[in-house]
Amino acid sequence: EFQDAMVALIRALGLHQPDRTPCGQPISVAEAHTLLELSREPGLSQNGLGSRLRLEKSSVSRIVTGLEKRGWVTRTRDGSDTRIVHVHLTADGLQATATLSASRQAKFERIFAAIPSGERAAVLSSLDTLLGVIREA
Repeated sequence: EFQDAMVALIRALGLHQPDRTPCGQPISVAEAHTLLELSREPGLSQNGLGSRLRLEKSSVSRIVTGLEKRGWVTRTRDGSDTRIVHVHLTADGLQATATLSASRQAKFERIFAAIPSGERAAVLSSLDTLLGVIREA
């Protein structure tokens, strides 16, 4: 029953669609999360991105390369340790991130507003519990 509910949630959010976000933007979920993290911490290293996104180095490198080809990010080597690569949003990347953020906010506001007000705290608590268990698993 739990497995079926989780699969239904993933499908309802569209997370099984590799080329678009749950809010319908034409970008992969991994790319969207990468942009989100870079907007939170400009110049984050590729290793830092991997840690935050829980992805392997090769996956992060592939995602950043794709974003770089779109003109949304640039990479720079660290001045004191050239093995470290920092990723920065470009002006176009900042605009794409703003569009994604607005779309995500609108989608999740609609979802949350549809939850009966008396159940919202319980839903948030349940999601927090679920996230904690998943992180520990």
